[in-house]
Amino acid sequence: MIAVHKMFKSVTDATGTLDILRDINVELRRGQTVAIVGASGSGKSTLLSIVAGLDTPSRGTVHIDGIDIFALDEDQRAAVRAQKVGFVFQSFQLLGNLTALENVMLPLELAGRRDARQAATQMLQRVGLGERLSRYPRVLSGGEQQRVALARAFVVRPAVLLADEPTGSLDFATGEKVMQLMFDLNRELATTLVLVTHDRSIAQRCERRITIEAGCASEAWAAEASMTFRVQADT
Repeated sequence: MIAVHKMFKSVTDATGTLDILRDINVELRRGQTVAIVGASGSGKSTLLSIVAGLDTPSRGTVHIDGIDIFALDEDQRAAVRAQKVGFVFQSFQLLGNLTALENVMLPLELAGRRDARQAATQMLQRVGLGERLSRYPRVLSGGEQQRVALARAFVVRPAVLLADEPTGSLDFATGEKVMQLMFDLNRELATTLVLVTHDRSIAQRCERRITIEAGCASEAWAAEASMTFRVQADT
C-alpha cells in the first residue's frame, strides 16, 4: 500500500546543507498499523508529510497503492490524496465556520458524493457524536474536535490514514478513547494506519515501529520487540 524507496530529504540555507532524511526504504501492506517514533526534530513529521505528498523529497520515490505520487503534478497528487489518503493533525485543522457535520461532509462534497450528508452523519454517529452534528468546533471539547477530525478522515474510507501526534493535545483518558477509536476503524476498514507519536504505549500497540534517528530509519516488529534491525540505509 505504501512503498518508500531510496528517499532523501535535504534543505539548504546560508549555513550549508542539512540532511533531514537519508535513504529511507519502507514498504507497508494494506491494513498494517505502524508507529513512527524518534526524538523531536528527527524528521518524523517530514517523513509523514512526504508520504502524504504534502512535502517533496530531494530524491527517491513514494508509491501509494501502486501510484508514484511524485511522478504527478500537484493537482494530480491532490486528487490521489482525496481518493486514498486521510490525514489527522494534532491541532485538528477543523474549519471554524462549519459545523461538525459540514466539516465531515466537505471531502465528500469535493468528491461529488450525492450522499455526503447521510455518510457524514453515519460516521459522526460511529464516533459517538450523533448529538453534536450542528455544533461548531469552538463549542466542542478537544476530544470531540479530534473525533470530528477522525470522522472527516475516515468518511472517505481511505486506503491510508496518516496521523501526526493525534493525541498530543488531549488528556490521557480522552487520548485513550481517541486511539481506541482509531484502531477500531483501522480494523473495520482495513486502512493502513501510520502514526507519528512520542507515546510509547501507543507505539507498542502498532504492528511495526519505525524509529527515525540521525535521518535514518530502524525498525522493530511488535512480535519481535526485543530485536531491532536496520532498514537499509546509507549512513
